[in-house]
Amino acid sequence: MKIPEIKRLVESNTVEELIAAEEALVNEEALAIEVNGVDEGEKLTHVFAAIYIINKIKDDNVDFKTALRDYTSKVRESIN
Repeated sequence: MKIPEIKRLVESNTVEELIAAEEALVNEEALAIEVNGVDEGEKLTHVFAAIYIINKIKDDNVDFKTALRDYTSKVRESIN
């Protein structure tokens, strides 16, 4: 997971574009937007994170850093 790529996706795409990219990745289709990552799994992680963060920013009226902290906290919880 690379924070700069997640931030770039949040700043340059809509939730709809990211959802379409998620579906394309799952279905092994070409992406309509650029998503950087070493493999499809990392790309999917970046897309999931960006969708979550955009929704968190809109729903809770928080900034990017707060939304990112919340996302990474949830990831750490799921690993433990």
